[in-house]
Amino acid sequence: MWSKRELQRKIEEWLQEDIGFGDVTTMSTIPEAAQGVGILYAKEAGVIAGLPVAQLVFETVDPALSFTALVKEGARVEKGEQIAEVSGSVRSILSGERLALNLLQRLSGIATRTSQYAQAVAGTKARVVDTRKTTPGLRMLEKYAVRVGGGHNHRYALYDAVMIKDNHIKGAGGIAQAVAAARAAVPHTMTIEVETETLDQVQEALDAGADIIMLDNMPLDVMKQAVALIGGRAVVEASGGVTLETIRAIAETGVDVISVGALTHSVKALDISLDLNTRKR
Repeated sequence: MWSKRELQRKIEEWLQEDIGFGDVTTMSTIPEAAQGVGILYAKEAGVIAGLPVAQLVFETVDPALSFTALVKEGARVEKGEQIAEVSGSVRSILSGERLALNLLQRLSGIATRTSQYAQAVAGTKARVVDTRKTTPGLRMLEKYAVRVGGGHNHRYALYDAVMIKDNHIKGAGGIAQAVAAARAAVPHTMTIEVETETLDQVQEALDAGADIIMLDNMPLDVMKQAVALIGGRAVVEASGGVTLETIRAIAETGVDVISVGALTHSVKALDISLDLNTRKR
């Protein structure tokens, strides 16, 4: 996760993108001295993630604004429930509104989707993890939202773990060659994962000493055989087209991890709005 200072720099860039030389509508219609309270509320049920981010947006726009969260981060809310309030200059509230809502809605949508997937595997040993299929520039925040929703993170980027996929295998000349080359090149503290599509490849990955074996788009019966073949000698990850309708059956094959790109790559934002009360409380 970014530090607060790093996140604030990002927010400053995003505010510059949105406000530019100034919010002409707000500045031309709202008196400079106008004070008010903006109430953020959910227009549908879901899990809230991103309240500290929204707060930092408003504070970056105007340090004099006061932001109060009315629910806890990660709380499940119902339609119509108030989430937070921001008070102070109406001009400042309106100038920060869109960015704050964009981030809060996106992160809450991810947390809500993740919670649904995590609940679907409850009672099994499988953990739900994300992928690198994130919005460019928002990966840290989106992976944070996955954790808020009860999921876990896969590798953050290309630099923190070895994942040998089909094209790496082709380029290296085989699984054994790819694993050996990686093992010789990376620190002993770094894990090596191999993507497999058949039981023969699973055996090759085992023989090569892979730490994690991914079962990619395998039928359930083959997946069960693969779990038995691995027999606890490596972490087993299932991946490929996982949906809410299929994840329970996948978890019941005995895999350790299920990676789900849909947590971030095509998630629907949670509908959240801000209503302004021009009489400051």
